[in-house]
Amino acid sequence: MEYYGDDSPIAALATGCGENALAVVRTSGKDCLRLLASVFSPSQKLLSAPGNSIVLGWMLSKPSPSADQSAPSSMQTVKTPERIDQVLVSVFRAPKSFTGEDCADISCHGGSAAVNGVMASLRAAGFRDSLRGEFTFRAFMNGKIDLTRSESIMEIVSSKTEKSLQNAVRRLSGALEREIRSIKDRLVEALAAVEIALDYSEDELPNGEDEQFGALPKKPLIKDCFQSLQELSASFRMERLYQDGAVVVIAGRPNAGKSSLFNRLLKQDRSIVTDAPGTTRDYIEAAVAVQGIPIRLVDTAGLRETENMVERIGVEYTRNLMESADALLYVVDGVEGLTAEDGAFLDNADARLTNTGKVIIVFNKADLLTERGADRLFVSAKTGQGLDDLVQAVVQVLRVDPAAAPVGIASARQKDLIDSAVDCLSSALALSENREPLDVIAPLVRNAVDALGEITGQVSTADILETMFSKFCVGK
Repeated sequence: MEYYGDDSPIAALATGCGENALAVVRTSGKDCLRLLASVFSPSQKLLSAPGNSIVLGWMLSKPSPSADQSAPSSMQTVKTPERIDQVLVSVFRAPKSFTGEDCADISCHGGSAAVNGVMASLRAAGFRDSLRGEFTFRAFMNGKIDLTRSESIMEIVSSKTEKSLQNAVRRLSGALEREIRSIKDRLVEALAAVEIALDYSEDELPNGEDEQFGALPKKPLIKDCFQSLQELSASFRMERLYQDGAVVVIAGRPNAGKSSLFNRLLKQDRSIVTDAPGTTRDYIEAAVAVQGIPIRLVDTAGLRETENMVERIGVEYTRNLMESADALLYVVDGVEGLTAEDGAFLDNADARLTNTGKVIIVFNKADLLTERGADRLFVSAKTGQGLDDLVQAVVQVLRVDPAAAPVGIASARQKDLIDSAVDCLSSALALSENREPLDVIAPLVRNAVDALGEITGQVSTADILETMFSKFCVGK
């Protein structure tokens, strides 16, 4: 049975499916280059190629005996291998490769026939299809990367904005691993002091313990680690916002200018704009980036009572979307001002939305106004006036912190483990304040150290690793 953890030769398409100019088929594992050479010409050139070099040649079909299997072996003919595609093979020799094994990346033409032909040839030569994330799994198991770097690879693949890409690249470069290891090393130092204190009586302990820190050795160091871990835990919300994005819904009465504002924010005409109420009957959505945050911007049907069945369904869709939105832009016709219908929505019918602080009241048609209230947000969807202020208001609602720490966590696995370490240290410090015995406190500090070790992979189990890497793409 195929499973994570063996060294058998594996192969997978590492680029997207479909018609492309080029495709890359990745291979790795025991006897990888020898097996590849059996379906490559010139084979000897590939076998003698040094690491970090490229060989030009042809992928061949695997030679096979004649169809007449009843004939004596001496009389069977061997079918001449056929050329499949002219390719470039990038050779990487162990241990200087991504996986730490012998590897080869085959750059072939991107048509499905060429890719399928290359993969069929590799299977015939003895390769098996890789499992999800198996290349990265092998890189981890062979000590090439830690788990934080492993997870950052898929974060890079799924990045939607330059900011999310930069943060993921920072983690791939080892910034998060170094931060976690730094905190862990300090905790190990504190744990060692606790263990020493457990082994010796109070009279034998070194002099100079500051009485204000109670009976827990290295208590200031543990407090410092506790604070650092709290900051890392708090970074998760921002990192996930950069990775997953936010939903921003545009709502309001008919003809307030919702669709015009939607088009202005997108810088293209996506929604139909007319003077007739009820033009937008279903919601329309599009992707846009706001200060590095991927935003799913949604234009909705105008909020009003109507007898039209289709429009009424659209209004119900709007209300459902507003409840799940991360931010709501409620557009008001600036010329008419707040009407009774607007007030009914904002003060009564959906008061639970305003209480969350995610509603931004936007007064549109500022280009037609001579006077404006100082405490109101005015924009013009027609001219673009006030859009910068609107963007800043959205950023504030999403609680984006421009001064956030440069190193953050982006996976739920990392968040859970850091929170576990925080809980352990919080309990240890609380017990210390109550002057509880060290043999009760020491296991909590040790558990915090183990949790941090699990983040980088120093402490891991097979089922945890398989669950994590099975979420990766094939070919990664």
